[in-house]
Amino acid sequence: MDPNQTSIQTDTPRQRLAVALDLPDAEQALALVDRLDNTCQWFKVGMELYYAAGNRIVHQLRDRGFNVFLDLKLHDIPNTVAGAVRSVTQAGASLLTIHALGGAAMMQAAAEAATRPGSPRLLAVTVLTSMDSTQLTGIGISTTPADQVLRLAKLSQSCGITGMVCSAEEVGTLRAELHPSTLLVIPGIRPTGADTQDQKRTATPAQAIAHGASMLVVGRPITQAHDPAAAARAILTEIEQAPKTTA
Repeated sequence: MDPNQTSIQTDTPRQRLAVALDLPDAEQALALVDRLDNTCQWFKVGMELYYAAGNRIVHQLRDRGFNVFLDLKLHDIPNTVAGAVRSVTQAGASLLTIHALGGAAMMQAAAEAATRPGSPRLLAVTVLTSMDSTQLTGIGISTTPADQVLRLAKLSQSCGITGMVCSAEEVGTLRAELHPSTLLVIPGIRPTGADTQDQKRTATPAQAIAHGASMLVVGRPITQAHDPAAAARAILTEIEQAPKTTA
């Protein structure tokens, strides 16, 4: 990892859980943050919230002492993506996603842009957890999700990207195949008995951690719970009781 990029610690359960603030405006997002009562350290800001609130929501979360995972899945020509990475550096996000399908030149440009002091650590999105083999075939990709994830992850690593987003189904393979320090961030997490909703490749928190996940992203099982703080604490307990990984 470039020494100028933000250092990501994953030593405690609280450092390994990111709550997805998939809400339409800053007011609702911050109200949820208040309801979580400081149970969580990380919040993921995706397209819906970022397009509504912009860098202001990143600053507000940072001012409250939280880390921000900006999930914008950048996918454009290399120069545009590099400029976006530099802009996010000024905003203060600690993690930022780019799409591995953007190709080597785009990822190399992003990695170069992320060498400035205070840059976010970049995460390459491989295959969305809402996609399965049928959906991949529909866009002309004939390999399995697992094969496609590994191919894109290796390409990303060769371009200087030191973090990946994948489903729990592929995390064990990536943990074995990539550099040991690779940050593996896993969405599609559903506690035991929870509805999978629109996710195709899911796992429980314990399963994902046991297979090598560094961090978990959880949205609706926490944000739509009657008691979000209690739901978050239950997931933190499951992370605590799962076998530990080092990255």
